[in-house]
Amino acid sequence: MTKKLFILFVLISTVVFGQKEKVKESNQDYKDLAYIDAQKMYLSIVKNGYENKEVFEKLGDTYYYNNDYTNANLWYSKVFQYDPESIDRNYYFKYIQTLKAVREYEKADQILNLYAEVKGEDQYLENYLNQPNYLEKIKRQSGRYEIKNLEMNSEIQDFGTSYLPNSNSIVYASSQDTASLVKRRHKWNERVFLNLYKATADSITLELSDAVKLNKALNTKFHESNAVFTKDGNTMYFTRNNYIKRNYKTSSDEINKLKILKATRENATSPWENITELPFNSDEFSTAHPALSKDGKRLFFASDRPGSMTDGNNRLTSDIWYVTIDENGDFSEPVNVNSVNTIGNDLFPFISDNGDFYYSSTGHQGLGGLDVYVVQTNDKGMPVKEVINIGKPVNSSYDDFAFIIKDSLKTGYFSSNRKSGKGLDDIYSFKQTKDLKCVVDINGIVTNEENGELMPFATVTLLDKDNKKIKSIVVGEDAAYSFVLECGQNYSIRAQKEDFSIAEEFVQTPKISTTLEQPLAVAKAVEDKVVDIKVGDDLNDILDLNMIYFDFDKHNIRYDAEIELQKVLAFMKAYPNSIIDIRSHTDSRASDGYNIKLSDRRAKSTRAYLIMKGIKANRLTARGYGEYQLVNECSNGVDCTEEQHQLNRRSEFIIMKLK
Repeated sequence: MTKKLFILFVLISTVVFGQKEKVKESNQDYKDLAYIDAQKMYLSIVKNGYENKEVFEKLGDTYYYNNDYTNANLWYSKVFQYDPESIDRNYYFKYIQTLKAVREYEKADQILNLYAEVKGEDQYLENYLNQPNYLEKIKRQSGRYEIKNLEMNSEIQDFGTSYLPNSNSIVYASSQDTASLVKRRHKWNERVFLNLYKATADSITLELSDAVKLNKALNTKFHESNAVFTKDGNTMYFTRNNYIKRNYKTSSDEINKLKILKATRENATSPWENITELPFNSDEFSTAHPALSKDGKRLFFASDRPGSMTDGNNRLTSDIWYVTIDENGDFSEPVNVNSVNTIGNDLFPFISDNGDFYYSSTGHQGLGGLDVYVVQTNDKGMPVKEVINIGKPVNSSYDDFAFIIKDSLKTGYFSSNRKSGKGLDDIYSFKQTKDLKCVVDINGIVTNEENGELMPFATVTLLDKDNKKIKSIVVGEDAAYSFVLECGQNYSIRAQKEDFSIAEEFVQTPKISTTLEQPLAVAKAVEDKVVDIKVGDDLNDILDLNMIYFDFDKHNIRYDAEIELQKVLAFMKAYPNSIIDIRSHTDSRASDGYNIKLSDRRAKSTRAYLIMKGIKANRLTARGYGEYQLVNECSNGVDCTEEQHQLNRRSEFIIMKLK
């Protein structure tokens, strides 16, 4: 993938190791990013018996930075034969990535645990530990696409598609150059430089044909790629090496960075012209991979500019950023899209017609290399929800990127350097056969309510909205549980342990995929709580009940109230001779007489629920008190919030007899 687009924002530091001239020469090639030359020399060094950790690191890098993760894994594995504490943080990350590329996921987890032991907890580790079930989540979303390697792919590089509006054309980057007998090559990886091409897309097969190179004003002797167009198709933003008006520039550390340029044309048959670079570019960092919001008022892009996140060695990585475009075509200062960025590289943003935000990243627990992720956006078009791996077969153990889709047709394209392709990077078409699964992962731990200690071997049960058991597990030493729930549904989660009362929490899942935390705290058993109980006490106080509330002008038992009534039910079963007086109260809204009747219906509704659950009718009395016993100042004519009024819509459970 042209090394994540020519530099992929990876700033390479040079470590001079060893005194031999050949090692120094290899290091210089490495410093100059001439990885193919460096690779040959490092291999010669190893063959001659000169080995150390730094040589293996650099040799692994020459493969890693050219996307050959299998060979990179071979050399990184030798790095990990040395003292783990001496190994640079970034090599843990690289080794994990290459292990995933060769599908050694268990080994990758072992190296992650080793990192935790040696380096301790930090942002780098936290980012991974927050995704313990990542393979299961990826599997959940897999199988939703039918993909095809396009016939037009060359043996070199083809990638980075974009839709040209008001046409059936696709614009993409390619290093094919049949018109030239002498191909210019990048010294990093000996690959031919990229140009932008336009091809016709077949509406049925999605194949691309009749490819033509865009005009010379756009394509130079260096790299061009990743274009995006305004809705009228007459303004283009694209990526190019820092080569403007035949002026080749490098950063202070002598690296030629990437920039986003703008081009315009009069109409669909006119040539592209007025090539200008955008004002937020810099010679000192890369800016690339432009993408436009649905309304065209925001330009998203990838950059390792100051303010981006940093890796394990405090080096800047590539983040997703955006600028706003005003009515005069002027750009705001760049803003970091914090909701999607990671300590890895975050690249290739794309916003679909439905407003879904796609991008590729190495910063999540994925299948290896770059994986494609999707994030839902808010009403302002900004990504705000949980990042979701879109699964196989779009994602693989190699680099998968530059995903674009037409939501109305459920078709699109992406790029990948997977081994089954024809070239170094290939373009794949896809047809989406299923929508993204909407699920909610819920996790938590069971603790002792009194002291916060873990409660291992407690039983945690998931119940549906009708209180029917869905699944039950016994937690381990860590007292942790997890369930997968459907979106937009009601559940309750119940924790039980011998000699403790039941803890139960109501959960209403959102209508989007996300992860929720729901701790469960069990309390001492009812028998322990009622040592000093006496006639006249309110079970709300004795059992630490969450108040039984009712909706405005309603008398039916709410689902959250039903959970609390389970505790009352447990008490009455533990004390079979007890008698309870249920007292119901309303807020001050409506007339006094109406509120008396409403509260009486609520009390009788509560009584009926307990009788239905097996309590004898002669053990329960019920009466409504209307608005005559308010708990706050919200009487007739007082302006109060809904929350203040709800405090008055309550039930009490007064003990009339114990034995």
